[in-house]
Amino acid sequence: MTNVRTRHRVASAAGAATLALVLTACGGVKTGSTGGGATGGSDYPTKSIQMTVGASAGGSSDLISRAMSKGMGQALGVAMPVVNKPGANGALVAKELQTAKPDGYSIAIQNASLFAITPLAVSESEAVKVDDFDIVYGVSRDDYVLATNPKTGWKSIADMKASGKTIRYGTTGVGTGAQLNSALTFATAGIEATAVPFDGGAPNLTALLGAQVDASTMQVGEAIENIQAGKLVPLAVFSAERVPFLPDVPTAIEQGFDVQVSQYRFITVPKGTPQAVKDKLVEAAKKTFATPEYKKFNEDNNLTPLEVSGQEIATMLKSDLQSNTEKLKKFKISLASTS
Repeated sequence: MTNVRTRHRVASAAGAATLALVLTACGGVKTGSTGGGATGGSDYPTKSIQMTVGASAGGSSDLISRAMSKGMGQALGVAMPVVNKPGANGALVAKELQTAKPDGYSIAIQNASLFAITPLAVSESEAVKVDDFDIVYGVSRDDYVLATNPKTGWKSIADMKASGKTIRYGTTGVGTGAQLNSALTFATAGIEATAVPFDGGAPNLTALLGAQVDASTMQVGEAIENIQAGKLVPLAVFSAERVPFLPDVPTAIEQGFDVQVSQYRFITVPKGTPQAVKDKLVEAAKKTFATPEYKKFNEDNNLTPLEVSGQEIATMLKSDLQSNTEKLKKFKISLASTS
């Protein structure tokens, strides 16, 4: 991805700095005890940067993290290994990042649902808050689609309602956008429904393909291949406008249901990370976004760029949390009760 040159602003020993950079990029050198960014970031980075992802290998969060780490690592001139630590919709990684040293050597691409939805499904002590981190920059958005197995014969949300049956619907887990979109849709449509939460997108998709559930909500990238192959029938997308990757599928809003929840991701670092360090990470991210390789990655994975400032992301998260809270209260929906 983005090729951002490392900037060593060390007044002396230029040759030694260059040698250290080469060795570090190969992952074979340990830098001194000062750790670059801890003193303000003027010589950051001087060693490898670890990017953790709160999901298993192969999912959207993992693929995005790997694409970004590759580009940003090349840009900064250091290795940026990705470490998978799945669990609790990313909460395990979030808690770990909170206590990491704020020097720029521990970063994570986190997802919006952890901050704007999961707090509505867990206890106060378990909830992860926006202000617990420094948000560096936005990355991309991933929209959701509600789909069914062709055996049902449904083509729309109205068809589901007209069936008169209690719908068994799959989601990618408790406290996720998939769960929230489904719960709000069935509540606003007046459809009796029971949630069947799975631990991630893969088992949720498998259950729908096998007709173990009547419908499922998942990210577009997880469903589109089977939709295009005719193995799944899309009923609605949960975005403000139609998704370019599924242009013939109407939004829930078009069908008369005010449901719009998207997943989006952003780069985070521990609270108190020096501004100079964050500036270099932003520069590396922007250069990654500009490469043809990364743009193709977005297209291949049905991702919409959300390349905006960390402050804008923080504002979005707080607004979404408030909106989601109000909607759940209005329809008397408890996300926790469906776990």
